[in-house]
Amino acid sequence: MKLVVEVVDACDLMPKDGEGSANAFVEVDFGEGSASTNLHVGEEVDSLCDQGETRCCGRSGIDRRDQASHKQAPGLIEKQSPSPVPLVPAMAYQQVHYGQSQPSPSKEYILKDSSSLLGERRPYDRSEGWIGLRGGGRDKLTSTYDLVEQMQYLYVRVVKAKDLPNNPISGSCDPYVEVKLGNCKGATKHFDKRSSPEWNQVFSFSKERIQSTHLEVYVKDREMMMARDECVGNVVFDLNEVPTRVPPDSPLAPQWYRLGDRRGDGKVRGEVMLAVWMGTQADEAFPNAWHADAAAVSHGEGVSNIRSKVYVSPKLWYLRVNVIEAQDVVPRDRNRFPELFVKAQAGNQVLRTRACPARSVNNNQMWNEDLVFVAAEPFEEHLVLTVEDRVHQGKDDLLARTALPLTLFEKRLDHRPVNSRWFNMERLGFGALEESRFSTKIHLRVCLEGAYHVMDESTMYISDTRPTARQLWKQPIGILEVGILGAQGLVPMKAKDDRSTTDAYCIAKYGQKWVRTTTIVDSFSPKWNEQYTWEVYDPCTVITLGVFDNGHLWGGPPARDMRIGKVRIRLSTLEMDRIHRHAYPLVVLQPSGLKKMGELHLAVRFTCLSVSSVIYLYGQPLLPKMHYVHPFTVGQVDSLRHQAMSIVAARLGRAEPPLRKETVEYMLDVDSHMWSMRRSKANFLRIISLLSGAVGAFRWLGDVCRWKSPITTLLVHVLFLILLCFPELILPTAFLYMFLIGLWNYRRRPRQPPEMDAKMSLAEAIHPDELDEEFDTFPTTKPHDLVRLRYDRLRSVAARIQTVVGDMATQGERFRSLLSWRDPRATGLFLVVCLAAAVLLYVTPFQVVALLVGLYVLRHPRFRSKQPSVPSNFFKRLPSRIDSML
Repeated sequence: MKLVVEVVDACDLMPKDGEGSANAFVEVDFGEGSASTNLHVGEEVDSLCDQGETRCCGRSGIDRRDQASHKQAPGLIEKQSPSPVPLVPAMAYQQVHYGQSQPSPSKEYILKDSSSLLGERRPYDRSEGWIGLRGGGRDKLTSTYDLVEQMQYLYVRVVKAKDLPNNPISGSCDPYVEVKLGNCKGATKHFDKRSSPEWNQVFSFSKERIQSTHLEVYVKDREMMMARDECVGNVVFDLNEVPTRVPPDSPLAPQWYRLGDRRGDGKVRGEVMLAVWMGTQADEAFPNAWHADAAAVSHGEGVSNIRSKVYVSPKLWYLRVNVIEAQDVVPRDRNRFPELFVKAQAGNQVLRTRACPARSVNNNQMWNEDLVFVAAEPFEEHLVLTVEDRVHQGKDDLLARTALPLTLFEKRLDHRPVNSRWFNMERLGFGALEESRFSTKIHLRVCLEGAYHVMDESTMYISDTRPTARQLWKQPIGILEVGILGAQGLVPMKAKDDRSTTDAYCIAKYGQKWVRTTTIVDSFSPKWNEQYTWEVYDPCTVITLGVFDNGHLWGGPPARDMRIGKVRIRLSTLEMDRIHRHAYPLVVLQPSGLKKMGELHLAVRFTCLSVSSVIYLYGQPLLPKMHYVHPFTVGQVDSLRHQAMSIVAARLGRAEPPLRKETVEYMLDVDSHMWSMRRSKANFLRIISLLSGAVGAFRWLGDVCRWKSPITTLLVHVLFLILLCFPELILPTAFLYMFLIGLWNYRRRPRQPPEMDAKMSLAEAIHPDELDEEFDTFPTTKPHDLVRLRYDRLRSVAARIQTVVGDMATQGERFRSLLSWRDPRATGLFLVVCLAAAVLLYVTPFQVVALLVGLYVLRHPRFRSKQPSVPSNFFKRLPSRIDSML
């Protein structure tokens, strides 16, 4: 005999040494009488096992005259004399697959092209049958999931049963249904003493793990006193006869099936209603189905934490409280003028006015201060206002109090003034015991601001710029589709049953919509193949995706979902109507240093609905106009952002299954404002990189002056004389020069979205002391009080310096991106403006242009707008390298 064995690959290898690696090899045994052959391939593949996958290929010799027969009927065995199978040495395997040297650490963190077959290109062999037992031509199944691989599933919907016989011993029936496919079993819940139960539960089995050609559905009777449950009857399905359903087809109608005797003696009394079909992950039954891949997870909370879900952030409002004055405040100590202030509380947010001494007999006090809070719909908290007296440092007397529901206040959609109102307050303390004709009153002007965008994420990674009020929203300008294909090479995150494992899931956040994929249990190379869609209202926004390890599947004490990595993609860096399919490195900075946790495979497509709307947006403000008409201070913006993040984390934590607080905070970059020596150095080097261009220009000019290159110097002299004789050519030449540079750079334009740059972030070789400082808590945990005060003060000042330096670097990088084609729409628009300006300035006298520019710059304030100009809006929308910062 001659047997051809091709070892293709191995996936999801389980590490055996407790360190996340394995020494894997393949052994093929074939025996016919006394003949036996062993094949060992790849004796040591640690580096590939760390990624959860090893690829190797070994094949025995095939005679040329036998190739046709093997091609026509692969897997057939022809009787010939046994021939030895050659061994593939491990060193030769490593040379073929690894090369002579391992990649450098910097290349390990770069973006890679993904080779996944997407749904729009993946053929489906309808004639082969669902389990590949037929032959014939190929046809493609249409599906809405065209950015992911089509994953085939067998779905079994168990609806209900009727007329089930009673147990002759117990006199009742406690039925449940068991679905069996090879070695995979799934069961519904059982009902006590019910002969016509109703389950309406769906089971799904992945095609890759099917080991049988028949599906068996058993109806069993739960026996509490017996060792085994009694089988009432069963139904058997041939998988080759199961129909295929592809959305948007209507759901398959369930049918009644008569139960048969397990021993084949005939039919028994009772029927069960079932629906069995073949489908993909695009089926609407997929999210809530029982998956055979997660059969080991216990029922209850563990099962609910596995399924994919879509979440919506709460609708956030800014609550503006203008405290004007208070009247008839009765202090406890009437021998002194009270030092009054108002404290306002909305949920966990507490703000207060300045403390001012009362100068009138009736203790009236005027403040006229604005206090701004963040509130979320539905409004569950009250606005609690108290008037207090500052007796001395550390002691305040509570004098009056009132609680107002937030539904009482007006929702403002523009900058028009809101009418003020007087509110009665309940007197507390000494004044409450006296009979008085007047109660304490407070004068307020309160409104819910709907024309602002409540920022719950960093402005550098903002994913939504719409105002709160839906009436102010504009039409979407595009559609964002993201196919979350899977991950490769994830590191072990925890230990279970004396072995390392990872239960990974992915979260994507864009705008108010959060998505969470299915948790793939016990896999270092999970495949999700889930596709999601968002409406895009502004192309200069960022989508954030994070991968986490699920720590709530196996019971036990509460655990945190450990972070595996995060990816950011700026939409303006994507080419429209093109599928961007890449493998993004998942890099995390840990207390032990930089570590690559794996790779995330994504397919992203940004579809533009209106090119004119996109071009129009590049000249509009990034945020709603109220941010410029009545702007907040820098301190208010930071405080309100953290309050908004806390509210979003709390509300999403109340969903089922919840999005954990640690995952929401990681996605929203809650600690992005903290001091980091590494970040400060990286931002400083970004500025140095920008200034290097100017330094190079001055050096070139110095070389020209020194006649280092005579030809270049002569050309510069000629150009200088031309511009001196014709000064009107200066500006057209400059714009035309930038236009030509932009065209020249079009050949080398970036074709891939930016990724996390470990080298630019100075994360590859960070000093251990700086790393320890970066992961230190705030305030610091240092033992000495004096050191703590100085250390915290230094970190607070340095954090502001870090932000300023980063903003300076961002502005410079935006200027450099004008001609780099990082944002193809912005660069194309700028080139068109440059060309038009070159032509216009060429035909217009220079003196006229200078006069118009001077008059425009020196125009009267009456003709100025509080909103930024169109060039400023265009410049702020340009991308920078901040997206690549860790």
